[in-house]
Amino acid sequence: MTTQADTPLWEFVDISKAYPGVLANDKVCIRLMPGSIHGLLGENGCGKSTMIKTLSGVQQPDSGTILHNGRPVVIADPQAARDFGIATVFQEFSIVPTLSVGENIYLGNMPRSRFGIVNWRKIHADAAAVLAEMNVDIPTEAIAGSLSVGEQQLVEIAKAVAINAKMIILDEPTAALGEDEIERLHQLLRAMRKRGTAILYVSHRLDEVERIVDEVTILRNGRVVRASGETEINVAQIVSAMVGEDIGEHYPKEQNASDEVVFEARGIATRAGVAETSFSLRKGEVLGLGGVLGSGRTEIARAIFGTDELTAGELVLNGAPVRFRREIDAIEAGIALVPENRKYDGLFFNFRASGNITAASLGGLSRFGVLNLRAEERATHDLIRDLEISTQAEEKTVNFLSGGNQQKIVIARWLFSNAQILILDEPTQGIDIGAKIAVYKLINQLTRAGKSIILISSDHDELLAMSDRIAVVQHGAVRRIVPASELGHDDLVRASADPAETPKEEAFA
Repeated sequence: MTTQADTPLWEFVDISKAYPGVLANDKVCIRLMPGSIHGLLGENGCGKSTMIKTLSGVQQPDSGTILHNGRPVVIADPQAARDFGIATVFQEFSIVPTLSVGENIYLGNMPRSRFGIVNWRKIHADAAAVLAEMNVDIPTEAIAGSLSVGEQQLVEIAKAVAINAKMIILDEPTAALGEDEIERLHQLLRAMRKRGTAILYVSHRLDEVERIVDEVTILRNGRVVRASGETEINVAQIVSAMVGEDIGEHYPKEQNASDEVVFEARGIATRAGVAETSFSLRKGEVLGLGGVLGSGRTEIARAIFGTDELTAGELVLNGAPVRFRREIDAIEAGIALVPENRKYDGLFFNFRASGNITAASLGGLSRFGVLNLRAEERATHDLIRDLEISTQAEEKTVNFLSGGNQQKIVIARWLFSNAQILILDEPTQGIDIGAKIAVYKLINQLTRAGKSIILISSDHDELLAMSDRIAVVQHGAVRRIVPASELGHDDLVRASADPAETPKEEAFA
């Protein structure tokens, strides 16, 4: 006999959903238990997003049954999902940038007086309590659009916590978070699990999945290829189930660095938070910038790329001082930036791959100010082929492509411009294991050709594995630079801590 404790809070039974030409979900079955963190895994395009939309009431399945506490239900729309106690934190933010943090957390559910007047004091008090519960230090009066990507992600999660949901769906919740923020989030999820909350956790960071989830369901081509509780959860088995084959080397790092210094930052500072920092970059090297969220890694990248004006110090390129007053100066000097948020800062979604790839180097394809579209197609065809970008990219606009293909298109732009130094800010954020490995192989290809990479990553395993040296950033400055081979994960965590709390002699003990 099935007891209440054995009854799933939510259960999908033979759920199918088809789009024109694609069977996105094919008789998928998932059991979500109260007080359990359930991982939903698979490569991009495997059907995860379709399942999330179904449980969130965004769309209806073509067939199958959804059970709530053992009873068939219909989740007709997002409001119905909310009424059932479901909160979804989508990978694409729903933040209103012009509103405050408090307003965003309670948007659509603002406390009011009996006369219908919004109680602003209660909004900010309650929002502050939610953020305190999450151990997040963000002022509730701050305008959401002024926050970093990672801070906006935390506000999105706070919205779900605020309604005391019985079921929370987290779609790539840590994609923009650093290690400290991830650990705080995991502590919160464990506390929610103890209170009986069911959590559906979707992430491409397989090492953190191994740490946090209780059971997993893995999808491939719309079908379940591994169900809950079949085997012990470990990265090797997850990867094998996701891609259908064993991948022996997750980080195929090549050693291509030479002793030749091609770039130096000498005591540079900006009003955006870079604090008199210095470092050098060698030909064929991957220099990793390590640090916690808000440490100043992205600000250093923006200073190098001419986005933020230098207030002190100088940049030296191939032995000669240079000054970049704007981004075009850096581009013409052979420096490229693949931004942290490719969707907002890196892509033109109404363009095909060709238009995105040539966007920074139109001069050679134009005559009298008129772009030669045929020349553009010919010029980008080989890059699309060589980087193994989906052939659909030549016919469809990039908004129809997977995250991995989008990321490779941004990198292809700078290969087309013949950049010699590439700054990669979170290059594998939000893409699946297969696409990550493709990016790692591309990094090897670039350094093999003598190009140099500055790699910013909140994934410590990735940073340690793919870097030649690591520059630890604290409060907008590079505090120390160490060969990556001499560091372990714990070393990097300790080194990224506040210098006031971490004795210098212990940083790399």
